[in-house]
Amino acid sequence: MDNHKYQPNWDSLDSRIIPEWFQNAKFGIFIHWGVYSVPSWRKLSDERFGSYAEWYYASVYGNYKNYGDDFHKRIYGEGFEYRDFASSFTAELFDANFWAKTFKNAGAKYVVLTSKHHDGYCLWPTENKHKENWRVTDVGPKVDLLGKLTDAVKEQGMKMGVYYSIIDWETNKSHRPESGYFVPESDRQKYGIDEEKYPEEILIPQLKELVTKYQPSLIFSDGGEWDLDENISQTKEFLSWLYNEAPNKDEVVVNDRFCVEMPGKHGDYFSSEYEDVDHSNQGHVWEESRGIGGSYGFNRAESLENYSTSEQLIHELTSIVSRGGNLLLNVGPTWDGRIPVIQQLRLKDIGDWLKVNGEAIFETRPYNGMNHTTNKFTTNNNNIYCIMDAWPDEKEIFTLSKSIKIDSIQLLGLDSKLEYEMKSNKLIIKTPLVHPNKLPCQYSYVFKIKLTV
Repeated sequence: MDNHKYQPNWDSLDSRIIPEWFQNAKFGIFIHWGVYSVPSWRKLSDERFGSYAEWYYASVYGNYKNYGDDFHKRIYGEGFEYRDFASSFTAELFDANFWAKTFKNAGAKYVVLTSKHHDGYCLWPTENKHKENWRVTDVGPKVDLLGKLTDAVKEQGMKMGVYYSIIDWETNKSHRPESGYFVPESDRQKYGIDEEKYPEEILIPQLKELVTKYQPSLIFSDGGEWDLDENISQTKEFLSWLYNEAPNKDEVVVNDRFCVEMPGKHGDYFSSEYEDVDHSNQGHVWEESRGIGGSYGFNRAESLENYSTSEQLIHELTSIVSRGGNLLLNVGPTWDGRIPVIQQLRLKDIGDWLKVNGEAIFETRPYNGMNHTTNKFTTNNNNIYCIMDAWPDEKEIFTLSKSIKIDSIQLLGLDSKLEYEMKSNKLIIKTPLVHPNKLPCQYSYVFKIKLTV
């Protein structure tokens, strides 16, 4: 238990040691689900982040970035507001237990749900007065989606986290769009509040409400890094309260997107998405998030070619873990609560691979005492794991920069011990001949080098 008293300044807050569970977890599931899942569409773009369907309010209904299609007016009509989608966000096929089991079988150790995205719609029955008729129990499924999934995820033995947008498009201005706002003025006037009142009346009360009611193991903040100053957002004061007084204070971890001063500088862990930032050489805990396709929210404009293959995703997972990071892989459910089958298939393939090779991933740290063309090495409990992106050649040669004493070597998924020899600083491993039907897994293969204690 951490009895240290954290002060609301960065020197004090940065002195906190991140709870170990996060670095050991390595693989989590992100879920982008909300009102935007009803239209579930955005024109595809090669621009980074250009295909995000969860940005429908700003980029299809509104005119931010790759706007330029009449999709909204053509399909839904001139007078159809974004908020009108909420009544169709029905979630009637949502099965929290099925979701949780699917994520568990994929090998995930934690799950993060969008409790509130930038559109401001809340997936829990918030008591905030400004969210009347814009929360899940007033309009939409009429059920606490966050609560149900939290219970199901914890029952499966995984950690549960929440994504929370630090800003609301209907209230907060930004330097990013030319107009200064992401959504049309008519919506802001009708639904927004005085921006100066936002931190005291929405932001901080909702963050504390989520923490107190659901005690998440992780808070993924987002949007605050664009424009909100640390003083306006009251970030340091909130984190001081979280680390000192919150019921989950000994377990919770937070990322670096609460305010403009944080990215890559402050937070229990640093976050990136679709490799927009490389945190692997900063000596700080980090996490990469991405969708299975090019969008976080389900995007009906995407087809098979827009989705990563299972092989690509497994290679990305092993690359991230071997560089010391976590992968937070996103699924985008449909408005009625289904996880698209292609996304289920990708999760199943990852889970099948982890059943064989999970010991090379979970609770490991990068290993820097060996070199090979793959450059993917992890270590744990006097074992070194060499992760290969393809079936190894008849003999694989590794260059050692540290002296090691070997007890045995095997290929994970096969019981037999492998022949090897040491020549100066070279380790030469002889690969077994295996019939294709006897391969232990697909996509990546792992040599386990057990060291003599």
